[in-house]
Amino acid sequence: MSNGTAPALAAPKETGSIGRRSRLAAHLFTLGALVLWQLYSMTVEPYVLPGPVPVALRLVDFVTDWSLAKHAFISFAHVFSAIAISFVVGSGLALLAHYVSALRLAIHGRISPFLNSFSGIGWTLLAIVWFGVNDVTVVFAITVVLTPFAIINMREGLETLDWELLEMSASFTRNRWREFVLVVVPSLVPFIFATIRISFGVAWKVALAAELFGGRSGLGYLFNLARQDFDVALILVVIVVIIAFVYSADRLVFAPIQARLGRHHDLGAA
Repeated sequence: MSNGTAPALAAPKETGSIGRRSRLAAHLFTLGALVLWQLYSMTVEPYVLPGPVPVALRLVDFVTDWSLAKHAFISFAHVFSAIAISFVVGSGLALLAHYVSALRLAIHGRISPFLNSFSGIGWTLLAIVWFGVNDVTVVFAITVVLTPFAIINMREGLETLDWELLEMSASFTRNRWREFVLVVVPSLVPFIFATIRISFGVAWKVALAAELFGGRSGLGYLFNLARQDFDVALILVVIVVIIAFVYSADRLVFAPIQARLGRHHDLGAA
């Protein structure tokens, strides 16, 4: 009995030890990067690369100065609007392709590859011609880039639906809308969440470029102003704000939700 239970008791200790070493290595890497940053900043002019302390002070100015901080909220509005619109459009197209077979090739074989192959900067430049330099251009560029992600993810979800479950639900009701709301949508929840999580990460990469070229406000617009003024500290602050927000949202919001969904669906499968 002792031989059988010993490995099970030792495993959590080993796992915990590996986790502590991994966290220590990550912290040491961050500390080393800050030290190298500080040392290099001492060898060049401040307008080339300011040190960590000036950037930290500029970050405090950014947070406390509404004229600067408002650009972060505007970028959040751009991103969330584009995610919502792209999800509705992409999911609608995926559903059309799934339930109307005549449209399947047009959507998955034409529309999705076309949208997926053109860059965000290209869409931004086209949107500037069509809509001008404004918020519509920014949201449009982000939305068009995100839409194929929604189409592809929702297509995968629809193709993995449990047909036995659908047949059983059809035996209880002939109302297709009720079946869709009560059976199909709950089955698609993991794919809906995956679509939103992927879109959130990609949206920020596109938003910076879209606001840089086609916006009159937002972090990308602020980035461009800082570039023109050689305000490298503010440029680094914009980068830090985006990274911190995306990382925090992923770790504190998306990761716990995904873990909960994973436990729920594992239990459902069991």
